[in-house]
Amino acid sequence: MSFPEGFLWGGAIAANQAEGAYAAGGKGLSVADVATYKPHADVKDYKTHTAVSLDAIKKAMGDTDCTYYPKRRGIDFYHRYKEDLALLAEMGFKVFRFSIAWSRLYPTGEETEPNEEGLAFYEDILKELKRLNIEPLVTLSHYEMPLHLSLKYNGFTDRRVIEYFVRFCRTCFAHYGKYVKYWLNFNEVDSIIRHPFITGGIIPELCGDRGETACCYQALHHQFVAAGHSAKLCHEMVPGGQMGCMLTKLMTYPRTCAPEDVAATQKKNLENMFYSDVMVFGEYPRMILKDLEKRGIEIQMAPEDLSVIKEGTVDFISFSYYMSMTESVDPDAERTPGNTVLGVKNPYLASSEWGWQVDPVGLRISLIELYDRYRKPLFVVENGIGSKDVLEEDGSIHDPYRIDYFRRHFQEMEKAIDAGVELMGYTSWAPIDLISASTNQMSKRYGFIYVDQDDMGNGSLKRIRKDSFYWYKKVIATNGRDMSDEI
Repeated sequence: MSFPEGFLWGGAIAANQAEGAYAAGGKGLSVADVATYKPHADVKDYKTHTAVSLDAIKKAMGDTDCTYYPKRRGIDFYHRYKEDLALLAEMGFKVFRFSIAWSRLYPTGEETEPNEEGLAFYEDILKELKRLNIEPLVTLSHYEMPLHLSLKYNGFTDRRVIEYFVRFCRTCFAHYGKYVKYWLNFNEVDSIIRHPFITGGIIPELCGDRGETACCYQALHHQFVAAGHSAKLCHEMVPGGQMGCMLTKLMTYPRTCAPEDVAATQKKNLENMFYSDVMVFGEYPRMILKDLEKRGIEIQMAPEDLSVIKEGTVDFISFSYYMSMTESVDPDAERTPGNTVLGVKNPYLASSEWGWQVDPVGLRISLIELYDRYRKPLFVVENGIGSKDVLEEDGSIHDPYRIDYFRRHFQEMEKAIDAGVELMGYTSWAPIDLISASTNQMSKRYGFIYVDQDDMGNGSLKRIRKDSFYWYKKVIATNGRDMSDEI
């Protein structure tokens, strides 16, 4: 068993969690810039952390203090990207996944011409990556919709936003296509059902009589259409360009072998893969349409929408994988959090400090399941464990728990490859500590590189190599052949 020659080892970040400099260079406010850190809320209570209201948004717009809006400051990647990319190159990265903040190129989303300072910033990053011989993997939409589009149109609920997004994509392909071969359309496109505001700019109070759930599915449809347009544009404008979709792989097992639990689990897994089904096969699954009909949810479609989706299918499937869960019809079954979801607790698995159940074998199962279903190349673009790291007096950070986590997941990836899965690459989430997506914390650390900043924004922002930094460097250098503890 071995990883294929040319396997793309690397890591992934998002602009809204790393860049900071939220008002610099002509950037407009995004939905991420009004996300608040709630220090007294339960870190496992995602609904509280992702809740949004018009009053809260207006309050945030009038507040210039970044203390409780951590994504405005990030880790200052905006000013420190050369230092950070040098560290990734030192680890031997073959690929680096990052996103382009829509509101840095189009501050309100409605401009007809892009912001030149924003264009130059991302071109500088791409030039530096080229100099370092690191392949870029660019996400076009990673929870960074311009806030103006959310307030004026209720985000992707309004089909006019498709046009604005396609304009943004066209600009990215025109300016960066000479540097970027691999693209992703929407990060965790399925998440619009779980956190509609940060994914699709949906504000519940603007949904009216139609209701939030119906708005979510309407916005999702508009994202599917936008994704179809973006894939077609990518193929036309970027020589050799490839477009991928990005799914939150929520691996779910039956809690018991009771047929009712198995049926409930089957339904949950079919719902999870519905999103990639549309972007791979170019059509809505019949059973999903039937389910929406039963629920009284009607999606308004323009005559050309389904043909756009059909003509704009993706070239590869990427996904995030952090944990697994189980499902049961038992109303008293104990539930535990995962990646912005709740699932029934699996007694056979250990959990992270945030309650996420660690399941390396589930990654192998996911890879085999997805490849068997789609027969297209796969890319693991998010995987990692959030932990509270300790900075020792001598400046070292010992994180054997992180090394153990990655080793066990890499070994399962190897088994999937040996079984015949076509796996393009792997990008950890995240190679450097950054602001957590849901809880807006800094203390939930994922990186191989420690960033000296606490939850309230205090710290020097100094970058420090953890033990896992040297371990991952060795894994990359040997293309996965040496995963021993020695660093």
